[in-house]
Amino acid sequence: MTAPRWRLVLNGKSAGDDALRAAVAAMRARGITLDVRVTWEGGDAERYVAEAIQEGVDVIIAAGGDGTLSEVATTLAHREEAADALPSLGLVPMGTANDFATAAALPTQPLSAFELIQARPPHLVDLLRLDAHGTPHWAANLASGGFGTQVTIETHEGLKKLLGGLAYFITGISKLGRIEPISARIEGPEFSWEGAFIALGIGNGRQAGGGQALCPDARIDDGLLDLTIVPELSGEVAATFGTMLTEGKHAALDRVAIRAQLPRIEIEAPQPFVLNLDGEPVTSTRFHIECVPRRLRMHLPADCPMLGDS
Repeated sequence: MTAPRWRLVLNGKSAGDDALRAAVAAMRARGITLDVRVTWEGGDAERYVAEAIQEGVDVIIAAGGDGTLSEVATTLAHREEAADALPSLGLVPMGTANDFATAAALPTQPLSAFELIQARPPHLVDLLRLDAHGTPHWAANLASGGFGTQVTIETHEGLKKLLGGLAYFITGISKLGRIEPISARIEGPEFSWEGAFIALGIGNGRQAGGGQALCPDARIDDGLLDLTIVPELSGEVAATFGTMLTEGKHAALDRVAIRAQLPRIEIEAPQPFVLNLDGEPVTSTRFHIECVPRRLRMHLPADCPMLGDS
């Protein structure tokens, strides 16, 4: 029987992690052929994935945060092969916030993450594809705009390393007094909204920006995007943030959010604004976003909350 062949694509920021090194050694001792490739600059993940496919690797594992996951998933999604003809995808969460992994209930320890990949067959999952200026961009997790996006972009890398997900909260608090609404028209099948928003979430996954659950009901295998619009709050700001303090941020979001589930979404704005795709900022006045169903096979827990049969 041929030993399983795995390829670990590791974000260079985590290359010295002792727990990951020990987990790699443990899986090799169990008969897994596990090779490691470390990303250093743009294009590395694409090259490593192409190499792995050419060499007949069974599983490609992204080791890093949401950006690393999307970088590997994007490279697989660009391929002409169908999902069943591509290596399956695994994730070892090693980022600052690990939003996708948290929402999917993936193990946080490297060895447990490897054991999940070994034990669980892959599940077909959707991806999010965004087109702006004729250029396609892919994401495994979530596209966000407005307040949460600015928090993510403006949080200093040194603060992330020191405080982890708490860094996003500190940056967010510092911005509360200067939230600038974004005007836009947002449309989809049997859905239309126009106005000013302070936060926007378009979810294949559920959360971004260090725990902001903008799309709390999103599933990654239903062929739909979960849209959440938080409109300009005007006089409701005090009441909303009072709710946040007494009942929690999810209750505050539920109080003001406009939500829909759509296979595709069109956004048009009078001024350019930024959508953040798992760490990749894309600036435009027009966005076309769609769900690409069953594009990849991914190893997930049996009780993953984001699966339709969970």
